[in-house]
Amino acid sequence: MTGMTTATDYAWLKERYEFLMEAYCVTLVRDITPEGLLGELGADGRGRIVGVDGLSGPSYELSAPYRLFVGATAVADWTLMVEFNGYLGVTDQAMLPVSRGRRVVSHFLNVNAVDRFCWYEDGDLRLHFEPLFADARYGSRPDELLTEMRESGFDLAEREEDGDHDAYYATLTGASFALAHRLTGIRLTPELFATAEFLCGVAPVPSG
Repeated sequence: MTGMTTATDYAWLKERYEFLMEAYCVTLVRDITPEGLLGELGADGRGRIVGVDGLSGPSYELSAPYRLFVGATAVADWTLMVEFNGYLGVTDQAMLPVSRGRRVVSHFLNVNAVDRFCWYEDGDLRLHFEPLFADARYGSRPDELLTEMRESGFDLAEREEDGDHDAYYATLTGASFALAHRLTGIRLTPELFATAEFLCGVAPVPSG
């Protein structure tokens, strides 16, 4: 795990992408192209947008219920999918099929401070937890990454539901990005966010 990042390495997200960090979902999928991922998700209306900021307008302009705007770009042998105000990447019904034969790592936060981190592997949900309450972990391997979680910046002690979480919130997003780095080997950078070309589409949210 040498060279892995921690929460503090992602301070640039709040500085440069404050709007995204208010409500986002970021997903990394191994061994699939952006075209392949959008195909598996049933996305239509393909177009291309350069830079993460360009994804915000179409995301918030979309008014179709149970459909989400997604952007996907290749990063080494992974595909990065970014959603403004979306949640497809942490929707089990969508990601479990995508993960068959590959790894999927996704994390999400919305404007109501609902959050989730997911590690899918070969059709199995190995770990999912709420970053604010990382002491409560679920999945087939809930305790496999305790060291990596601590090193990333998560507090694994039990927290009060009605406690003062403001100080801890400042590190939560960075910790999620750092843990994703440890699971994928892919470090997301300001340069990547600014220059990546995203293949975009509108994907249905599976039900049931």
